[in-house]
Amino acid sequence: MSVMEEARISLLVAEENRNEEIGSSTSDLKQQTGGWKASSLILFIELCQNAAIAGITRNLVVYLKEELLEDNFVAATHVSTWTGTCFLTTLIGAYVSDSYWGNYSTLCGFWIIYLSGLVILTTSASLSILKHTPFFTFLGLYMISLGAGSIKPCLSTFGADQFANTDRRAKASFFSWYYLSIRVATLFASTVIVWIQDNYGWTIGFGIPTLLAGIGFTGLMAGSRYYRYRKPSGSPFTRLCQVIVAASKKHNLSLPENYSLLYQGKEKSTTVPEEEGFQHTPEFSFLDKAAIVSTSDFSCSGVLNPWRLCTMSQVEELKSVLRLLPIWATFILFSSVSTQESSVFVEQAMVMDRRFGSINIPPASLSSCSVLAIVVFAPIYDKIVVPVARRFTKTEGGLSLLQRSGIGLLFSILAMSTAAIVETKRLQIARDEGLMHQNVPVPMSIFWQIPQHVIIGIGEAFAQIGMLEFFYDQAPNSMRSVSMALALLTISLGSYATSFILTVVNRVTGWIPENLNQGHLDRFFWLVAGLCLFNQVMFVYCASRYRYKKN
Repeated sequence: MSVMEEARISLLVAEENRNEEIGSSTSDLKQQTGGWKASSLILFIELCQNAAIAGITRNLVVYLKEELLEDNFVAATHVSTWTGTCFLTTLIGAYVSDSYWGNYSTLCGFWIIYLSGLVILTTSASLSILKHTPFFTFLGLYMISLGAGSIKPCLSTFGADQFANTDRRAKASFFSWYYLSIRVATLFASTVIVWIQDNYGWTIGFGIPTLLAGIGFTGLMAGSRYYRYRKPSGSPFTRLCQVIVAASKKHNLSLPENYSLLYQGKEKSTTVPEEEGFQHTPEFSFLDKAAIVSTSDFSCSGVLNPWRLCTMSQVEELKSVLRLLPIWATFILFSSVSTQESSVFVEQAMVMDRRFGSINIPPASLSSCSVLAIVVFAPIYDKIVVPVARRFTKTEGGLSLLQRSGIGLLFSILAMSTAAIVETKRLQIARDEGLMHQNVPVPMSIFWQIPQHVIIGIGEAFAQIGMLEFFYDQAPNSMRSVSMALALLTISLGSYATSFILTVVNRVTGWIPENLNQGHLDRFFWLVAGLCLFNQVMFVYCASRYRYKKN
């Protein structure tokens, strides 16, 4: 054996040993970070964060009516629009996280904006010179929407990233606990914080959410040593656009019969993680042309032009996003129904009998029933529904993620139909008691609203948890924050849909006047129930054609 050969072998052995040491070091690091220790802290942080934002949202329509003297229509529209913006801004945080900063740095940066908005809102409610000035109120509110919205997709993805990709059961469990923490926080806000706001004023009522957000931020910073961090992989939108541009430039070329001839791009420079494991899919085959190799794809020095040639991993990334969009669209109307708990349902409650003995029940507090429904139904789903469904489907989860979500959408129809029946009865009592021309509560207990809130809660236990897990599971690894933002964006668009429907219905029909005893809120509820029925049909059609990504 020559000296050169011995030297080469020695270098190979040394490299192998170094890789083993690196692998051992990485394994030790994974054992010391992440897992339930880190994700439990993230759940607590989410509990604080969501209690803070829910403490603002749940009673905001009352604040706008009492302090800014807005009427029913304007207050409901402002709340729906602001709520929608809170979820529209999820795209900003998700893009920054996936492209540049990573989850942790993005959370820290936007949390500062979130806290600043809460301080401005609390100050505007405290000082008499600012209390009736809309500018400072809405400045604080929309800083909150930017900060809180950008936090949402990063925090959920950050929590799920604490587990290995192969630990599907732990990830599914995390999302169940994550959504449960959201709803428990909402329960606290809908009862305790709302009661404080109604009885002790808005300074303390907004000060408590500010304090909770501060505690959450402190917890986020304190746990930095326990987290696992996923590095950003560059702009996902750039990679998707490159596929579209490259496929368009090669639209005249024919695809090879053997798809293995398409550019696989397994060199180390690829931005897509190799463990992604994309397999070729037949849908949107025209996009495959982006991976056809031609001499014009390279410069004279042999450098690849990424806007002319893309890897099949990039192509399949775009395909997976396109497959998600029809399913994604069907969740918008369900979110519209959910957001009405803090707008139209509250206004309905304000013209009902809110007395319970000597206690005057806050109109926004009945939404806590939907939270209780989730808390009660979540273990029932895991312990009863899943085992029973498993006998029929022969799958570990009992129901697929889309089956679970579809059942949840069905409950939106039931919820709006129930609300319509309750409103019909309330209007009948108003007529019988001669209260149609008086803007006063009718002698019908607010507790008649409980069924519609409970039905929404059960629906969310099916649909929302299933949707979050579905979008995380089916998204490309490099786009998980963006995918979670898209899932949360349905809540934004649902809020905007509520605002749009309210505006059109009120201008065309006048069903929602200042005096609801003279209106036809029942017809509005029936209209939304009909739209939900159409939405259900579209979901079943899209879900039946969906092809799951193989992990």
